[in-house]
Amino acid sequence: MNRVLSYLLVLTLSACAVPGVQPGEMEIRNGVIEQITPTQITDNHHTGLGALAGGAVGLGIGSLIGAGTGRDVAMVAGAIGGALAGNEIQKKHEQPVAGQQVIVRVSNGVLVSITQPVNASLHTGQHVYIEGNGEGARVILR
Repeated sequence: MNRVLSYLLVLTLSACAVPGVQPGEMEIRNGVIEQITPTQITDNHHTGLGALAGGAVGLGIGSLIGAGTGRDVAMVAGAIGGALAGNEIQKKHEQPVAGQQVIVRVSNGVLVSITQPVNASLHTGQHVYIEGNGEGARVILR
């Protein structure tokens, strides 16, 4: 009976496998650069250091207020308020990075737009590869 269940499990899992690009593999498309436009890239991956520092300061200030349950509430409120304030301060001090929007006409005729950090070696009319997909896609020389 266990052997039958094992075979059914293997068949079920193999039926769920997605054909095409497998984990660890990267899709690479080729094409020609149609247009390059300078732009600014803002980082949406914050380190969280501002929130951490603000939360610690808020916790410390909250611990100075009251006693017993009131003190506990003040500490939690201080930590949350400090974390929110610290995160906002950090976001205001982050500087955008110079980037470029590269529009590539791939081999099947479709236009693909990639925003990436500046690559000075890219020019209109060059044959290139588009490596990866989504936010991780990059245009590289062929």
